[in-house]
Amino acid sequence: MNREELNKEFYDNKTGARKPVKPLRKLSRIDQKTKIIPEYQGLHESPSIDISIGDEDKNRRHEQQTYYGKHEKGSEKHLYNQDIPKKKSSKKDVLVKITSVVLSIAAIITLCLNMPILWYKKSGQPDERVSILTYFKRWQPTIEIEGELDQPTIELKVDTEIVNEDFTDGLDLPQLIEGQYTVLFLGFDEELENTDVIWICQFDIAGGKLHILQVPRDCSMIYYTSNPTTKINSVYACGDPEVSKIQRVVNCVQDCFGIQIDAYITTACFDIRNIVDLVGGIPMTIDNEIMYEADKIIPAGDPVILNGDQAEWFVRFRHDWLQGDIGRVQNQRRFMRAAMQKILSIVKDEGRPKLYNYLYTIYKNKWIATNMSIEDLSKLADFGSVLDMDSVMVNMVPGEDADYYINSEDFYSIYSIHKRATIDMLNEYFRPYQTPMLYTESNIVEFVDEWNYSYDDYDDTGATFTELENATEPPRSTNYN
Repeated sequence: MNREELNKEFYDNKTGARKPVKPLRKLSRIDQKTKIIPEYQGLHESPSIDISIGDEDKNRRHEQQTYYGKHEKGSEKHLYNQDIPKKKSSKKDVLVKITSVVLSIAAIITLCLNMPILWYKKSGQPDERVSILTYFKRWQPTIEIEGELDQPTIELKVDTEIVNEDFTDGLDLPQLIEGQYTVLFLGFDEELENTDVIWICQFDIAGGKLHILQVPRDCSMIYYTSNPTTKINSVYACGDPEVSKIQRVVNCVQDCFGIQIDAYITTACFDIRNIVDLVGGIPMTIDNEIMYEADKIIPAGDPVILNGDQAEWFVRFRHDWLQGDIGRVQNQRRFMRAAMQKILSIVKDEGRPKLYNYLYTIYKNKWIATNMSIEDLSKLADFGSVLDMDSVMVNMVPGEDADYYINSEDFYSIYSIHKRATIDMLNEYFRPYQTPMLYTESNIVEFVDEWNYSYDDYDDTGATFTELENATEPPRSTNYN
């Protein structure tokens, strides 16, 4: 409708006056059941059309499908639930789902274990934030027993022609000298005061070897102990009061033998029992019956599986040996070899995880004290488990029996070290990455003049574990029955 038509409808053509508007008709109530099409009300409004459906059609369609929205409630099922059967999950699908869940959990755990969330503190080193896994690897559960070692104050004298910038042994350990890692092993008596077993175990990592130096407990170390006997086994209890007990022995070893100590392991005689029983005993050949005491007897046999008690008696027995403590030291070599063979058999027959489990149990029960972490000890165990018997050599400190007089009448029986022979042996076997040690660089004190030696039977006692395979017991004294 145009403007002119609107004027004709609402205005009189003659007078121009507005026509009266007709009143709206009265609205009638519409039944709710009745649906009508609404009238068009505005120029720009779209009509809203509701197409009504008959009751029969509506009911029929409602029976076919009833849809409930995401947030709507209803008791009727969807059409697709009625018409389409559920697919049963196969065993393969279930396995895939379980595997996915397990892998997801493992990934989350691995992520958490490797997140740097813990502070790691170690004496002499800056604090750093590490992961739970790294913290566990560096864990030193028995460090509080003996404490940490001080840094050596003597010159290391590293052979730079061998240990250059490119030199590495391939094993990441906290070493003083690259290529080697040296552990001082001490075995205590019942009172936990005297170190009757002293072994220096040097792992030549770059060379794939292990050298063990046995130090007789009667070696005289007059500058390192206040005990009147002057014996090295008293250094731990009677040494320099300014340092820790373990540091006293370490300082003595470093100053006299020129061997830098990276770590230590200490254990008591009664802990040896527990360790041997843990691994199921140590097989050995016992040539003749050993009577440690009247009711403590090791029977002869080949082999005899030594239990914990018998192992302790074996390594401590000295009464019937003709050479006394030296005989005990020589017999301990046989035990070392048997223990090494046992470790190799554990790895071969039970696997490395079993060996690690044994180490963890030893740590947990504190049957040893050490400044080594679980990771360090595991690495050394791995290294040792691949060595063959020809790669392991054991030496004893050269020397001879002597008497140390504290006055004109009183004296103690000691072991006087043969200094020159000892230094020659150390340079040959225990300084692979250092320059040779000079005679004047050792604090060894001889009580028998070099020109008056009674014998030199112990100046060259080196033997590999292969050579010790058929070794027999030391000579017995003449009063042995």
